[in-house]
Amino acid sequence: MKFDRLLSIVLLLQHRDLVPAKELAERLEVSQRTIYRDVEALSAAGVPVYAERGQDGGIGLLAGFRTDVTGLTTDEARALFVLASQSAHSALGLDHAHGSALRKVMAALPAPHRPAAELTSRRILIEPDRWHAAPRPETDLEALYTAVLSDRRLRIRYRHSGQTALRTYTLDPYGLVAKAGTWYLVADHKGKPRLFRTDRLSQVSLLAAEARRRPGAELTQVWHDLRRQVEDRSVGVTIVVRVRRERLDMVTRIAGGYFTGPPVPEAGTDEWLRVEVAYPVVEAVRHLLQFGTDIQVVSPPEARAEMTRAIAELADHYHAA
Repeated sequence: MKFDRLLSIVLLLQHRDLVPAKELAERLEVSQRTIYRDVEALSAAGVPVYAERGQDGGIGLLAGFRTDVTGLTTDEARALFVLASQSAHSALGLDHAHGSALRKVMAALPAPHRPAAELTSRRILIEPDRWHAAPRPETDLEALYTAVLSDRRLRIRYRHSGQTALRTYTLDPYGLVAKAGTWYLVADHKGKPRLFRTDRLSQVSLLAAEARRRPGAELTQVWHDLRRQVEDRSVGVTIVVRVRRERLDMVTRIAGGYFTGPPVPEAGTDEWLRVEVAYPVVEAVRHLLQFGTDIQVVSPPEARAEMTRAIAELADHYHAA
């Protein structure tokens, strides 16, 4: 939009005495003729902007003219640029807007805070995806982003984990949440909060009816409650396991979310540690098979029996292959 471009020109000119029209045109992705027309529009609006021709010429602002973002401390400026560096903007189709916003904010920061903000943007990188993340299906997040901003009801086709059939839901959306590289749609279904992974959505339709959200409910609180439900799963069985000390970091990285407390040294040996692991059902102890001989189930007896059955089934499976 022209207004955004005019503001960008003013903010860019605050950095230097003169900026060549060619440079402004390249940075704002317009022609030099458009830049000169914008300069005329700014001058007509009372902005003290001028142009100097010649090899060393350019466009500048009269000394003393400033448009500052005031009230920001150095730490606040740093925090702003750390948050702005996250890659979520790309998924939502906001890359261009992100770059434009950073440019405007950097130019408008009080001069003493600019070095700290610029250094932070170069020294801090936030990468939300996990290591070795599996490829995910393409999701039109930009369209979904537009839909949730409309404050209208949505109809989706959704595939639940472990199922192939699609189900249809009519939802009242609160918004989108990115967690550990995965995007979720947070919405009410029949007045109850639900989570939907966006990579399992096959169709999103915007309905004419307005969203019917619960009074006072906002995205932040609804997300907090749903996340707590996921993390505070009921503990059906607590299992005591031995973990080989040299493999503790790997086990903690993969299964640490199930630990009920820190590992403790095992009496009489430096090789093993003991830790309690909580699962909703005893059959879930099979989750520990991936660690092979670096882990051993100690108790209860039914958990050891389940591991024994699982190992026997694996042996039969490979013998039959």
